[in-house]
Amino acid sequence: MSLHLIELPLDLAALNRWAGARGIGRQGFDEGLALHHLLGEVFGPAVLQPFRLMVAPRARSGTLYGYADRGADGLRSAAAPVIGPSEAGVIRLDRLRSVPRPAATWSEGMRLGFDVRLRPVVRLASAIGGEGAGFAKGAELDAFLAETLRLGTARPRETVYLDWLSARLAGVAELEPETSRMASFRRLRSRRGGKRVEGPEITVHGTLRIADPAGFADLLARGVGRHRAYGYGMLLLRPPQRRN
Repeated sequence: MSLHLIELPLDLAALNRWAGARGIGRQGFDEGLALHHLLGEVFGPAVLQPFRLMVAPRARSGTLYGYADRGADGLRSAAAPVIGPSEAGVIRLDRLRSVPRPAATWSEGMRLGFDVRLRPVVRLASAIGGEGAGFAKGAELDAFLAETLRLGTARPRETVYLDWLSARLAGVAELEPETSRMASFRRLRSRRGGKRVEGPEITVHGTLRIADPAGFADLLARGVGRHRAYGYGMLLLRPPQRRN
């Protein structure tokens, strides 16, 4: 499969108006949900996914980055017959750009820096916690809370989350703990599948080493972790961090 890194400027005020007109996030603006619907309507379901919206402080516009199986010309051709005036006010198709990421880009042992926004959650294989205060099998739970309840003791939150990320890179890439860190953490309420969900959101800045080039290309295209359709799990690649 061909892979392309997409860069797409967005008007943030127009995005808010577009979402409001469609009743998306009536109980509070949900950026990930709005972008999920917008990108699906313009380009097709899961065509531009995973993605990440980057916004500078106090900026009125942002830049959406994503991975797709086609370049800018192919995306414009797909969007041109269906995009409406409201969507065109949010997305400037004439400013959409892309660069290819061919399979030959990646090699075993290559070190790469990265920036990734994640929802570090797990699906419970079995129920945990006491009666009335526990969590049922299949529940989605903060990876830190799940481990703490299972073990009865708490490791540092950053350590748990970096281990969670390392497990999801396993076999494809190795995380370098000494050059990786949790750059931000917050708890966030979102709407998914018509339900309100609450959980952790983190940003990790780090370095990885590729173990399986073909598998790494698939990982970029797929994204890391859950909630990838809502702006999580996209590996933005950077030069590797310097070792101390």
